[in-house]
Amino acid sequence: MLFTDAEFPADPYPGARPDTSFVHRDGAGHPLDTAPEGWRATRIPVLAYGSNVCPSKITWLREHLGLTGEVVVARARCRGVAAVWASGLRARDGQRPATLAAAPGITEWHAVWFATPEQLAVLDVCEGRGVRYDLAELRTGDVRLDDGTRLERVYTYVAAGPERMPLLVNGAPVRTADVPQHEALHLAGEPATTHGLDTDVQSSPMRHSLH
Repeated sequence: MLFTDAEFPADPYPGARPDTSFVHRDGAGHPLDTAPEGWRATRIPVLAYGSNVCPSKITWLREHLGLTGEVVVARARCRGVAAVWASGLRARDGQRPATLAAAPGITEWHAVWFATPEQLAVLDVCEGRGVRYDLAELRTGDVRLDDGTRLERVYTYVAAGPERMPLLVNGAPVRTADVPQHEALHLAGEPATTHGLDTDVQSSPMRHSLH
């Protein structure tokens, strides 16, 4: 075992995250080499850049939205995209959520869920797919796993409307890496008209990995 959920609380948003890949089960993180056989080929790669990287949030998904099975979370280096603060606040707790935006020249470390179709369906509910966020193939930037493997195809949740578009402060988005939640709540600005990403929004449920 690498850690327990207690080491990575979910509040304040986006929660604490480990700086390693892990397999989540039974309220704890375990080494990636304990992942189910064939996880890279049989699961759907979904870039997670906000609270879904937090182990305690994963347990929340289990307890509140019926998430089941081992969750494979692979640390990933992301170039050309960034997690930024969204224009609107979360209805559940009033915190400001993250959203993804194009960010030329920027490199950030996030993670990729290798999700089963059933797990992806839970993420769809959590992210308000089609209302708050859209599930889309990400064609902007470069996403590579810890071992250097470049993902030729990766999916992620992007803004579906103004409330989840990047918040522009003095005309520019604000990276979550630069401003913590307690300060982000007091930011004043306007929603961007675009996230600037090249994406292909998925209009139907995904049944299997396409990469």
